[in-house]
Amino acid sequence: MTTTLAQAAFTESAQAAGGPTQADKDRIRKGAEGIDYLLSHWDSETTVCRENGGECKRDAEPVRRYMGLRSTTDPLFQIEKVFAKVKNLDLPQDKLESFFEATEDWNTAMNMSNSMAFISQFGEYNPGGGKEEVLKYLDESKKQVVIAQAALGKIMAALDM
Repeated sequence: MTTTLAQAAFTESAQAAGGPTQADKDRIRKGAEGIDYLLSHWDSETTVCRENGGECKRDAEPVRRYMGLRSTTDPLFQIEKVFAKVKNLDLPQDKLESFFEATEDWNTAMNMSNSMAFISQFGEYNPGGGKEEVLKYLDESKKQVVIAQAALGKIMAALDM
């Protein structure tokens, strides 16, 4: 009997907490569009040239920005808090499994893309480094962004977005 009361209380609190709002879903959608744009314009987004024909360098900062890791105004900033709200939804088991698998993929890809992007910023200055090292880590970051893009697509599908 106590278990039933506890389950009922949990269900009521989960329903009161609610799932992702429309604003939350809009953030996910806008973030996904940003990642699509980043991948479609990878070279131009990750290259910075000095004015008046100056030297061009690769820059990983946009990777971190599009992944929601630079500013509280980025659509994907702390998006895992939005993902946590899904536990309050009454989704079919197969969608829930797909959703949680995709959020694990997202978290891993976000962390790895962040690490690789951060490391690439110092690749030129490390012993044995150079522009090739910057590109190596930037390319690794891109692979993780592709994984994150796929995970976000699965998350959106599970939420019928």
